[in-house]
Amino acid sequence: MRNAPKQIEHIGIAVKSLEQSVEFYTTLLGLELLGYETVKSEKVRVAFLKIGETRIELLEATSPESPIAQFIERRGEGIHHIALQVDQLPERLQFLKEQGIKLVHEVPKEGAHGNLVAFLHPKSTKGVLLELCQPGSKQNPN
Repeated sequence: MRNAPKQIEHIGIAVKSLEQSVEFYTTLLGLELLGYETVKSEKVRVAFLKIGETRIELLEATSPESPIAQFIERRGEGIHHIALQVDQLPERLQFLKEQGIKLVHEVPKEGAHGNLVAFLHPKSTKGVLLELCQPGSKQNPN
């Protein structure tokens, strides 16, 4: 698999308070709020902000068992992941697995906006949690 990701789909930032963070990004930085969404499978509430051709995704835990709650507990608020937009996600995951890349998800799952998503483990990506996103059934707000 040689085709490169198309673009940065979004940058995920773990926050304690979605309301306070949205206020900072919209009022003080002037970014456009695209909307909110709850991703029950990940136990998070998400706000999307437009910045150029990409987005910032603010993530607030809805449960102490959420990966975001655990991230904040260990590392504090901050950049959680970088999401790359790709085609052929299942085939790409198989290719990466064959190359010895540790996958958090071996099978894509539904994420925000109906995208298919899968994470690559930071132990295989030089310490960066990467999310691969394939546009899904719902239209992405831009």
